[in-house]
Amino acid sequence: MAPQLYLITPANPDVAQFPRQLMAVLTGPEIAAILVQRGTLSDADYAKFVTSLVQVGQAAGAAVLVENDAKLAKKLDADGVHISTGDVADIEEAIKLLKPQGIVGAGHIRSRHDAMSFGEMDVDYVFFGPIGDKADPQAAELSAWWAEAFEVPAVFSNPSAEAGDAAATLAEFIAVSDSVWSAADPAAALAAIDRALRETE
Repeated sequence: MAPQLYLITPANPDVAQFPRQLMAVLTGPEIAAILVQRGTLSDADYAKFVTSLVQVGQAAGAAVLVENDAKLAKKLDADGVHISTGDVADIEEAIKLLKPQGIVGAGHIRSRHDAMSFGEMDVDYVFFGPIGDKADPQAAELSAWWAEAFEVPAVFSNPSAEAGDAAATLAEFIAVSDSVWSAADPAAALAAIDRALRETE
C-alpha cells in the first residue's frame, strides 16, 4: 500500500493568498494531514492563519494540525497538534489537553532512544526528519527501523528524497512541503509526487 500524504505549509506564506492556493492543491490527491507551520508568524497572525486553514483542510477530509500549541489547537477546533520541540513535557501536556479526541504527533527525533521514548506515550505518530527544507541524513534509517518494529505510525520527511527512497522507509505517511510550494504549479507537483509514490507499491 502506498504511503499517505502529509502536507506541511510553507514557513513564510502569503497568509492572505495561501488558503486559496491550498484549496487548489486539495482538489488533487488525498491529503491525510496538513501541518500548519509556525514559521516566523506572531502569535496573533499564526492564530488567524490556522483559523483560515482549518475549515479549508477539514472540508477536504484532511486533519489540520497546529505546531507546538495544543491550547490553540483546542481553541480553534483544529484536529490536533504536532510537537516539534522534542520535549517530553510538551508532548505530555498536549496529550492531557487533546486526547482521546485530538491527534498528537511527536517530532524532532534524533535517535532510536528518542523514538522509543515518544512512541511509548499516547501519540498518534512519530515524525522522522525536518519540518523545513534541511535534510536529516538519519531520518530514512530511523523511519525504516521504526516502521518494521513498531505499530505507532511513522511520518517520513526529507526534502531531498526521491519518491522511491521515501517509500522504501516503509513510513505510513510521507511529508511534503517546499517541493510542492516552490513549484510553478503546486497542485501538479503534488499530483506527480503522489503518482511516483503509487508506482513504488
